[in-house]
Amino acid sequence: MPRILVVEDDERTSAEIEAALSDHGHSVERVATGRESIVRAMAETFDAIILDRMLPGDIDGLGVLASLRAAGVHTPVLILSALSAVDERVRGLKAGGDDYLTKPFEFLELTARLDVLMRRRTGPVVETILRAGDLELDLLKHVVRRAGNVIDLLPREYRLLEYLMQHAGQIVTRTMLFEEVWHYRYDEPTNLIDVHVSKLRRKIDQAQATSLIQTVRGSGYVLAAPK
Repeated sequence: MPRILVVEDDERTSAEIEAALSDHGHSVERVATGRESIVRAMAETFDAIILDRMLPGDIDGLGVLASLRAAGVHTPVLILSALSAVDERVRGLKAGGDDYLTKPFEFLELTARLDVLMRRRTGPVVETILRAGDLELDLLKHVVRRAGNVIDLLPREYRLLEYLMQHAGQIVTRTMLFEEVWHYRYDEPTNLIDVHVSKLRRKIDQAQATSLIQTVRGSGYVLAAPK
């Protein structure tokens, strides 16, 4: 279980981050000041650090980074900040940060970026863009494009497409979709899946000659890229 150090002085934000990371399978330690974070990061081993840019006291996030890097601590650091200007992001990265996420943020993006940082540390960078023919889904930015054109999807449609693309070329049953995307048991007949797939298909196939989501009669669906 990955160990994450969360350095955030706002108690509510810190607790929400801990809850999101715990649900994602991480073990979380929380501190609220720069000095305490330096002590913990030097004394213990963490897989990643989530570091607030603006911290109370005489050591802010950049000061924490400088101290850790100077001491030879190379734990991946994801900076959180309300400062979104490009020069602020550059300062954070030059100070030793590995990634920079501006507030407010979506917890799904936070966990995705964190996963990428830890994979970079332990092995090759894993592709974060799913592709099927000319259809692309960016797992970090939650952007879907076909032939370069952005497609606006509702949250449920996005999760449905993500699951289909993760299993591209495989038959995905309605039961699988109902349990994995809706997180409900598939106990009785319903056309809920068919309705959502139909809406999704219309959106991603708009102005395109080739339909990517194919119905497998009696089984479910398959997302198949044209050869």
